[in-house]
Amino acid sequence: MHNDSLTYRDAGVDIDAGDALVDAIKPLARRTLRDGVLAGIGGFGALFEVPRRYKEPVLVSGTDGVGTKLKLAFAWNRHDTVGIDLVAMSVNDVLVQGAEPLFFLDYFACGKLAVGTAAQVIGGVAAGCEQAGCALIGGETAEMPGMYPEGEYDLAGFAVGAVEKAAIVDGRGIAAGDVVIGLASSGAHSNGYSLIRKIIEREAGRLPATLDGKPFRDAVLAPTRIYCKPVLSALAQFAIKGMAHITGGGLSENIPRVLPEAVQCVLDPATWGQSELFAWLQRAGGIEDAEMRRTFNCGIGFVLIVAEAQADAVIAHLRAQGEDARRIGHIAPRPAPDAHQVAYTA
Repeated sequence: MHNDSLTYRDAGVDIDAGDALVDAIKPLARRTLRDGVLAGIGGFGALFEVPRRYKEPVLVSGTDGVGTKLKLAFAWNRHDTVGIDLVAMSVNDVLVQGAEPLFFLDYFACGKLAVGTAAQVIGGVAAGCEQAGCALIGGETAEMPGMYPEGEYDLAGFAVGAVEKAAIVDGRGIAAGDVVIGLASSGAHSNGYSLIRKIIEREAGRLPATLDGKPFRDAVLAPTRIYCKPVLSALAQFAIKGMAHITGGGLSENIPRVLPEAVQCVLDPATWGQSELFAWLQRAGGIEDAEMRRTFNCGIGFVLIVAEAQADAVIAHLRAQGEDARRIGHIAPRPAPDAHQVAYTA
């Protein structure tokens, strides 16, 4: 036997640190428990029973990451909200088809596991799950020496939701005359950060102290808004024809994903105005309007399309749930077969 006997820790993997993280996570996960969870964190697989109130449940799943927003979290040593971003990106996606998020799993990968940092990140994941009403049912922590620079990590998440088969929202009934309702975003959410980082680098030394009444870094890293509870509440009362989560591709590229071929969405940007964050990004980056609209959410994080007769009631309901909801446009006939499906009045 060699005198220089090696352990996994010598190779850079600390099993004890992993165990400590699991212990730190368990109470966070416990706060997210809901009907359907059959077993807690720690098993090989997470068990979940579809709630019995569903007659014909259809499962809707989504997966995503946080993208290069993480680079700012590393640079600024802010790790408590990127987990909310992670949950938001997937649960808002499954919400688009009318699904209630049921459970969530996360994947956290790093070179060397720093338990304190990882616990902050997963604390954010648990907070996001609470906001969405879904259970943090499991996940994976991967310690991979040499794969990531020190202090850096990557995140991925996976959400599963359910919707009654008869209640799937698919956009097929959208017609000219319908109203487009926008829900305000909390900032840039989790998209466009490669461009944001480039602008911050270029403007180093002359960054604004505050934007939208918040310290600059808080405004830039504001976590993605989770729309599940208010929108599910509206879905229970109103016939919503189509919805879109405004992510990568911005307003211009996401809204067409739910539109029938024969219609066009006409948006009026004056109805919601431009926040200081987006105004600064556009000015400092010298960004054209069209580029802004296909890169950023520009202040609208989620869109609902409803019949004119229901529009005011839906807006009032969403406002009562704490959302900044407003009419931002309408559906019109598509002027030509090759016309872009999102047009702007200015």
